[in-house]
Amino acid sequence: QVQLVESGGGLVQPGESLRLSCAASGSIISINVMGWHRQAPGKQRELVAQVTRGGSTDYTDSVKGRFTISRDSAGNTVYLQMNSLKPEDTAVYYCNAQVVTTFGIRHSAWGHGTQVTVSS
Repeated sequence: QVQLVESGGGLVQPGESLRLSCAASGSIISINVMGWHRQAPGKQRELVAQVTRGGSTDYTDSVKGRFTISRDSAGNTVYLQMNSLKPEDTAVYYCNAQVVTTFGIRHSAWGHGTQVTVSS
């Protein structure tokens, strides 16, 4: 079993910041890519940012220069620092991890999501 626990969502005004965290635990041998996706009402889920075990990062164009993704030294926790938030960033944010379990199975794990609302 693999669990992803997210925290850090909330309600903020435009221009403010939030930091999301996601901790992975369970029967994990290794985690390659960890990332954040989001889904706004009436829209498809989209990739926001991801980081590989080696530290390479990728961002969707709309958040470049405002969001920063990082992982802790153990590689099991991923963070998303979100600055200069805009109303269009409002969505449920989901953590994702591409893991290899102790059974040698590659698995895409998802968190339950955390709500981010940007509104004045």
